[in-house]
Amino acid sequence: MAKDFTVPPVVFPSGGTPATGNVQQRRAPTAPFQPPRPSSSAIPFMSFDIGSAAVASSAASVGPFGGTIASSSSFGGGAASFEDEEPLLDELGIHPDQIWKKTRSILNPFRINQSVHMDSDLSGPIFLYLAFCLFQLLAGKIQFGVILGWIVVSSIFLYVVFNMLAGRNGNLNLHTCTSLVGYCLLPVVILSAVSLFVPQGAGPVRFVLAAVFVLWSTRACSNLVVSLADGGDEHRGLIAYACFLIYTLFSLLVIF
Repeated sequence: MAKDFTVPPVVFPSGGTPATGNVQQRRAPTAPFQPPRPSSSAIPFMSFDIGSAAVASSAASVGPFGGTIASSSSFGGGAASFEDEEPLLDELGIHPDQIWKKTRSILNPFRINQSVHMDSDLSGPIFLYLAFCLFQLLAGKIQFGVILGWIVVSSIFLYVVFNMLAGRNGNLNLHTCTSLVGYCLLPVVILSAVSLFVPQGAGPVRFVLAAVFVLWSTRACSNLVVSLADGGDEHRGLIAYACFLIYTLFSLLVIF
């Protein structure tokens, strides 16, 4: 036997739509969430509204501490800051005019301008070292490490010899020794370039050329050491002998 259920009557409002008393109504769209900004805070508030952010980006932006940051188009004199910068070679300590003056002073072994060598540098010696290695490479000799090692050992050797001879009066530092040894290497560099055109069978000619260029380097280096440092006049012969040994060592790399 079927059981009857009591169904409450459904009452429709006058508009024809069912009652929505228990149905959640849609909320109307509201503005983006913007938290309250404290009045005492110095940090600017960033809006989450995309439309307002696009408008704000066209204007000057606000810095993190309340200041305004102008856009890149507002800097009219941007190129003027680069004109005030020093050249790159000057910032690196490379002065081509001084290198040329020092190199040109070595070309005349009888009249060497000692004043241009008062300020020692390593840019010119490195250039001559690379030129020497290049000429040796053209001759079929790969001696980059050997030449660099001998330059370092020669500079230390000249520094120790001079300060032992001069005693307390010696004021020649290692940086100046390295600069002088490097610049006075120019005749040996010329020897390595000339030896490319001298046949290997001409042994006496190569020895005579090597002797001339070694004496050239020895005279230039000894004169500069004596003139730039104190206490070297009375030991000129021993200083010249040390320089002769140094550049003889480099010339052996060329003739053999």
